Amino acid sequence: MDSVRVRFAPSPTGALHIGGVRTALYNYLFAKKNNGTFILRIEDTDQARYVPGAETYIIESLRWFGILPTEGPEFGGEYGPYRQSERKDLYKKYVDRLLEDGNAYYAFDTAEELDVLRKNDPEFKYDGKSRMSLKNSLTLSNDETQKLLEKGDHVAVRLKIPVNESISFDDQIRGHVTFDSNELDDKVILKGDGMPTYHLANIVDDHLMKITHVIRGEEWLSSTPHHVLMYRFLGWEAPIFAHLPLILKPTGQGKLSKRDGAKFGFPVFPLSWDSDHEEDNFTGFREDGYLADGLLNFLALLGWSPGNDQEIISLEDMCKVFSLDKIVKSGARFDIDKALWFNQQYIIHADDLRLAYLIQDRAIEAGYHVSTEYLAEVCGLMKERVHKTHEIITNARFFFEAPHVYDDESIKKKYRQDQKHHLLAIANILKNVNEDGIETGIKDYIQGQGLKLGEYMPLIRIGVCGTMQGPDLMKTIHLITANEAGNRLEHAVSHFDKLTQ
Repeated sequence: MDSVRVRFAPSPTGALHIGGVRTALYNYLFAKKNNGTFILRIEDTDQARYVPGAETYIIESLRWFGILPTEGPEFGGEYGPYRQSERKDLYKKYVDRLLEDGNAYYAFDTAEELDVLRKNDPEFKYDGKSRMSLKNSLTLSNDETQKLLEKGDHVAVRLKIPVNESISFDDQIRGHVTFDSNELDDKVILKGDGMPTYHLANIVDDHLMKITHVIRGEEWLSSTPHHVLMYRFLGWEAPIFAHLPLILKPTGQGKLSKRDGAKFGFPVFPLSWDSDHEEDNFTGFREDGYLADGLLNFLALLGWSPGNDQEIISLEDMCKVFSLDKIVKSGARFDIDKALWFNQQYIIHADDLRLAYLIQDRAIEAGYHVSTEYLAEVCGLMKERVHKTHEIITNARFFFEAPHVYDDESIKKKYRQDQKHHLLAIANILKNVNEDGIETGIKDYIQGQGLKLGEYMPLIRIGVCGTMQGPDLMKTIHLITANEAGNRLEHAVSHFDKLTQ
């Protein structure tokens, strides 16, 4: 077999959906497993839907995940250009060949005329049954056709689908697939503006770029017989196809859409996307506190399995064990709770300094101007208690400032007036103790007074942190300093007192 060459070919029509990321990932893994080449191709033939900034967004997303192409825009390669809009002149000769061989024809029907037909007949298709009653080069004389071509209005080229044929191909995920040609429409392959449609451009580009395997979403399965026919018409060998299962909504009903993020309360794009229209502004997984490696691990297992019960698997290890035959046919439900679990596991095992750099901007936005080293120590204490990186800041404000509010319900349950004297004594010990003697100083006093640790430690925690929740209390006090903890506890006791009078 030729050296494996695969491509990820998104359209720059907006933010890259998380399902597109999984497609890119599977292509990347397959290429790496087979010492092949992973190509990024930007399919921007539909200029009406082109969105400025979308291509940059796609590349930045791939960079964030660490699944970089070998070839593509900004990456170079011998088979460029890698934007279809820059390849426009390449396609015409293949259209001409299809026309000359009678496998394509000119169609002159206007969009309005076709809309009327669809309105009158919701089942209408431009196909082998209807084409001979429509305005095209099959029904018009050569002179009429030439005049309309010279006029240049509403000219499209359509693929001529043969009638009464079975069109079959082998799919690496779905097995042997067969379509009845009578069920297929005569798809437009060249538009009036001279731009090819996806159906022509991706065939030509895959051939010229020597793509060996086309790994793409299930939504393209119904178009594949058209593509198989074009390979046959042009005398080319078709690549091996693999159509990936859908990523489903959390309910399991229907494909996960870009609007589902707002509906279900979680991102569906890798990075945040800003649009001129407020309804098209979306928060990304990166900005919502997810780690790229944890999210990739989660996405990889949405439809694929390494063949065992292993869940935590690095990108490097995925590259070693990935195979198309382990991909399932059925759709995979997007379980955000599972995504959060993966994220938590990766946060727990992440380097503290790496986490500190990731949340540094959040800390500054919150007004916390601390050293990266201090932030790393906070991350080390908090990372087992969060699911997202930004929760390190929001759940651990007591590392950066004294509490402004306290867990009053717990105070009412746990505090008695006769404890005031002892808590103030402990506060005084903290303000004067050596940092190495924090735990000994507190516990020696409590036990020396014949008191119970279980009655005082929660109150000390509330006084220092404002809450019963948090990491190891002694490590917390050590980080914020014993003196700071003493001052906080002293201040808190007056609040305890007023609350319970």
